Amino acid sequence: MSADVFLNATTAERAALIERRLLAALAPVVSIDVRDDSAEHAGHAGAAAGGHFSVTIVAAAFAGKPRVARHRLVYDALADGMQRGIHALAITAYTPEEFDLLPR
Repeated sequence: MSADVFLNATTAERAALIERRLLAALAPVVSIDVRDDSAEHAGHAGAAAGGHFSVTIVAAAFAGKPRVARHRLVYDALADGMQRGIHALAITAYTPEEFDLLPR
């Protein structure tokens, strides 16, 4: 998928693209939540360069990996979008076991 797909997409379409890309790259994914935070950053100097997104993802692929390595897996899956169309991405990445221990 080319970076132009991200660049020419609406923010809602970008969120869907992010979700699909992460589901494919980190399968099996137990849970994923992609939020478009762009409205909170309107007027920000870099906002015109792309959307602001937050992703919370639970995947077995994160097992045994420190936070930086987990983030790298996410960034690698979205590399072309990070070049054009995604300005900022906040990542929260859990293993299924870590996620199960979270208070609810």
